[in-house]
Amino acid sequence: MRQAVVVFGLGRSGQGAARLLLARGEQVRLLDSASGPDLQQRADRLAAEGITVELGCPLVLSSFLDEGALPARVVVSPGIPFDHPTLAQLRDRGVAVAGEMELAWEALQPSRWIGITGTNGKTTVTSLVGHLLQQAGLDAPTCGNIGTSAAELALACLEGRRPDWLVAELSSFQIEAAPSVAPAIGVWTTLTPDHLDRHGTVERYRAIKASLLRQCERQVLNGDDPDLRAHAADWANADWVVNGPRRDVGGTPACLWVENGWVMADEGRLLPVEALAMPGAHNRQNLLLATAVGRHAGLDGPTMEAAFRSFPGVPHRLERIREHGGITYYNDSKATNYDAALVALQSLDGPLVVLAGGRAKRGEPASWLAALAEKAGAVVLFGEATPTFAELLGASAFPGRIEQREHLDQALPLAAQLAGELGATSVLLSPACASFDQYRDFEQRGDHFRELVLALP
Repeated sequence: MRQAVVVFGLGRSGQGAARLLLARGEQVRLLDSASGPDLQQRADRLAAEGITVELGCPLVLSSFLDEGALPARVVVSPGIPFDHPTLAQLRDRGVAVAGEMELAWEALQPSRWIGITGTNGKTTVTSLVGHLLQQAGLDAPTCGNIGTSAAELALACLEGRRPDWLVAELSSFQIEAAPSVAPAIGVWTTLTPDHLDRHGTVERYRAIKASLLRQCERQVLNGDDPDLRAHAADWANADWVVNGPRRDVGGTPACLWVENGWVMADEGRLLPVEALAMPGAHNRQNLLLATAVGRHAGLDGPTMEAAFRSFPGVPHRLERIREHGGITYYNDSKATNYDAALVALQSLDGPLVVLAGGRAKRGEPASWLAALAEKAGAVVLFGEATPTFAELLGASAFPGRIEQREHLDQALPLAAQLAGELGATSVLLSPACASFDQYRDFEQRGDHFRELVLALP
């Protein structure tokens, strides 16, 4: 006899999944391996809603048993490896295991989805696409890896109308746990090594991303990305965009390109690239990807141009906080790997003072180190990665100042002081690291940086 559906993980996606299941008439147990006052408060709120919550449950098979019976289904947090041995044991015993995104997909049919993935750029493209569609008068909420969980959105839609479009940012963790998700439009922004501690190899990481795109009716890909271009033969029917003159990608002519400052298509000029006031070549690529999606959704050039001109930017992604004492402060907390941090350095004029640190990831730092040498007069390191980064900078013969502080609230005042001493134009938080050594997530890290900058005397 099968029992309640079990949700493992008391984070945002787990809470959303549990509430969605309950609203759909399921009996729900929510488990988490951790415990503590904060988790207990969340557990108490969910218990008041009719959801059983058990804290301090290890991720072992016995935790899922209820009176000796296995659950009908298990829903796991994106933070749990989908190939975890316990999840494999559950699948071997016939238990369906999925992520929260799979539940949302089931609940939100027949809404049309736009699925956006990639190593870097997916948050900006998701925000841009959602903004384009909403400014055109369409009901097109964003969800997924961008803030609102897909399950929370599905729950809000249960009692009302389905949205015209659902714009979902999808990480590799979410994709591998949601094999049924098949968007109408899929976007792949970039592919560089990331999350290798979880996926093991670049090939495995790439295959997970590709699995989403293969499920999509239409595919939009970045023809400027070296890895995507190298595998263009896999995407014979894709729409490619290129930031420059029109060219073929894998034998397919680009559907959008840039010419004399205009986004071009077969029918001619669509909109000027300066409509999007965000620095960097990568943001031109983001503009092109979003424009391709907008065209598939039926938007014309003038409509998209007006929407791009009103786009406020993305928090934590080269977010301009303020100018203070002749120095501009940028929050790029979303740059959690070397490649993302490199993009920020390439987008700004030097000299800069850069704040970097957190929990280091596997990756190739050479290009990032070279860009630091070119653009940064000083680097202030903080967090767990400090000794690793200090060694990397020293070995690369970084010509500027290297300073170390334990926490961001100590590092920022020093960065501001150094910027004044060195005549730097900007102070850039671009950590090149995960945030989990000192913060819940990159948003909390970026919010802390914003608070510190706004409090500068």
